[in-house]
Amino acid sequence: MSGIARVDVLGVGISVVNRAAAVHEITRWIDTGERHYVCVTDVQGVMASRRDRELRRAHNESGLTVPGGTAMVRAGHRAGAPGMRQVTGPDLMLDVLARAVERGWTSYFYGGAEGVPEMLANHLGLRFPGLKVVGAYSPPSRPLTPREHAAITARINGSGADLLWVGLPTPEQERWMAEHRGRLEAPVVLGVGTAFDSHASRRSQSWATGPRRLWQRYARDNPAYLTRIALRRPRLRMPADR
Repeated sequence: MSGIARVDVLGVGISVVNRAAAVHEITRWIDTGERHYVCVTDVQGVMASRRDRELRRAHNESGLTVPGGTAMVRAGHRAGAPGMRQVTGPDLMLDVLARAVERGWTSYFYGGAEGVPEMLANHLGLRFPGLKVVGAYSPPSRPLTPREHAAITARINGSGADLLWVGLPTPEQERWMAEHRGRLEAPVVLGVGTAFDSHASRRSQSWATGPRRLWQRYARDNPAYLTRIALRRPRLRMPADR
């Protein structure tokens, strides 16, 4: 775990960061040889973690779990962390890739529908001249066998990537990072989800296919979150308390 304070939001530790602080911490990991993964979460991630112990563990054992939604930021301010700011997956990707170009870090893109990670790499290469991409792969949309998991891990490790970008659905994404972190050689694994579609110019297509599912999730989770957060005040936890 990193040395960043967290705010306990219904059992999930949300890192006290803004965009610049998140990039600074990720840079430190690479400079010092630490290996961590990054989650981006919001109300839906917190509420799903209340129902799923392994997902909650994945969020809490990350190097950073950044506040992907404004509700997480408000919880942080309420807990006494006024410098906390929203860090979305798409924004985090752009910020870290800008630093990657400066430092010469290499990137591997894992996830998304067939063809999306390659499209993403092309678009980002145009946006960030000099960006070093060492691989892109879209896994099958079905449970993988142990042999397939091992082969994918070997492929990623063989690329020598410094940054492994993961674009899988939540909570599959967080579980995958937590399960594979120990076997992945890349210093930093970042779960950015829909940032793949967003930066591959597929935002309209991805939103067109899922508004009802998203609305149902928000209608279920948001009222429940507001009720529970009123009863359990967010609490600031320093690194020594974790």
